[in-house]
Amino acid sequence: WGRPRERRYPTQGQGSGATVTPEGHVVTNHHVIAGQQQIQVTLHGGKVLPARLIGEDTLLDIAVLKIEGDGPFTPLKLGESSQIKVGQMVFAVGNSFGLGETVTQGIISAKERSISDNQRDLFQTDAAINPGNSGGPLADVRGRVVGVNTLIANGLGVAVPVTTVLRFLADAARDHAGPGY
Repeated sequence: WGRPRERRYPTQGQGSGATVTPEGHVVTNHHVIAGQQQIQVTLHGGKVLPARLIGEDTLLDIAVLKIEGDGPFTPLKLGESSQIKVGQMVFAVGNSFGLGETVTQGIISAKERSISDNQRDLFQTDAAINPGNSGGPLADVRGRVVGVNTLIANGLGVAVPVTTVLRFLADAARDHAGPGY
């Protein structure tokens, strides 16, 4: 009587990701998929397909998924994060507040930001990264992915540079090589 009861419900994570290979590899943040027993990916156009986790790094907050479905899939073009300059215009793409596809505009405010001992060399941006944008692409003016939106830390938007993500993707794909990869 009068005491709150704890109820456990399956959680439904919500976030964003970027398809980066024709085979259906998707990069996102670890915190987007953490603890999920089933993962589904909604493609541009609304098609929903199951995906499985093939690699994760909790310290970098990166995860690699593999879409389970008939490909080929249309990957996003990747940029070179080492070529990014402070002041360069970028766009944060994602699923802000679960409303669907959204885009916010900003600039690279700083490079090589650290928010912890493990998350270093991050991009800082003033492009709005809202709940649901996590894991989505940070793109340059040509639409090339230069980073993966990660979080807002003390009011600062941060993204993992795409070169860091690609190194992790290569390791995850190699570790899970086999039919379908």
